[in-house]
Amino acid sequence: MTAVTPSITGAVTTPVDLAAVADRAADLAEGARAEATRRAYRSDWKHFEEWCASHGFAALPATPETVGLYVVAHENQLSMATLTRRLSSIATAHRMAGHPMDTRHPAVRDVMRGLRRSKGVAQRHAEALTVPLVRRVLDTCAGKLIDLRDRALLLVAFAAALRRSELVALTVDDVALVPEGLRITIRRSKGDQEGEGQVIAVGRTGSATCPVAAYEAWITAAGIEAGRLFRAVTRHGHLGSKLSTNAVARIVQRRAALAGLDAQAFSGHSMRAGFATSAAMQGIEERVIAKVTRHRSTAVLRRYIRDGELFQRNLSAELGL
Repeated sequence: MTAVTPSITGAVTTPVDLAAVADRAADLAEGARAEATRRAYRSDWKHFEEWCASHGFAALPATPETVGLYVVAHENQLSMATLTRRLSSIATAHRMAGHPMDTRHPAVRDVMRGLRRSKGVAQRHAEALTVPLVRRVLDTCAGKLIDLRDRALLLVAFAAALRRSELVALTVDDVALVPEGLRITIRRSKGDQEGEGQVIAVGRTGSATCPVAAYEAWITAAGIEAGRLFRAVTRHGHLGSKLSTNAVARIVQRRAALAGLDAQAFSGHSMRAGFATSAAMQGIEERVIAKVTRHRSTAVLRRYIRDGELFQRNLSAELGL
């Protein structure tokens, strides 16, 4: 369908293809969310649709009572965080289809309140790879190409407090090697969906765990001059394709296991958490930590700061125990 659009002067301008404009608007609305979020929403909605179909309920539009039943049906299989996201996915799907979905309806709101009280809202967080643990894990890295990659990956991710998605997206062009260290440009991230870009400085330390030295050793040995910075390494020591975010988690867990740690306690988020926690342990100010971590929520950052400050004072000893 097309529409004739009058200009300010009353003259008729080029017809507008409203169908094409509507499609473009839908694309832009879809693109307003991160790709990982869109994948999660699609998966959540598919699960809800299948559950509704198997129980004879309409998925779109769904009644608040149906949504409440869905939530209760999965209270033992899913965490509160996942249930909350599922609810958001269902509401978003309805809104995009032009159907109202009131998540504050008692059939939904009261169920969620009851579950929060019974299940609690505390989430399981990945263990932080603090400086002592980073050093312990790095001791498992020898001189093979895969060791050089893992060493550089762990240290750069820690020193720049990178998210997994930011780490795997880095290209050679994103990292400038300067006398003072590394100037890392984050093109797009969870906290910067519009792609304004953020720059992180990683300084030279001159120590055995210098992130800059580890970076130089990796790109030199791998012969990487362009493209993705961190890549797969085959068992025969050959350079492979780019890494996925899941691959980062596997690398961290493998190194943790080799270091004699509980591998399942760590994830691809452990270096970022380790930076914030270690910085807090050293008494570094919140605003300085936040400048590097780029947290959108100070509440999340302060959790790491609290963890880092837990044992700054030994009150048991001060009280004479």
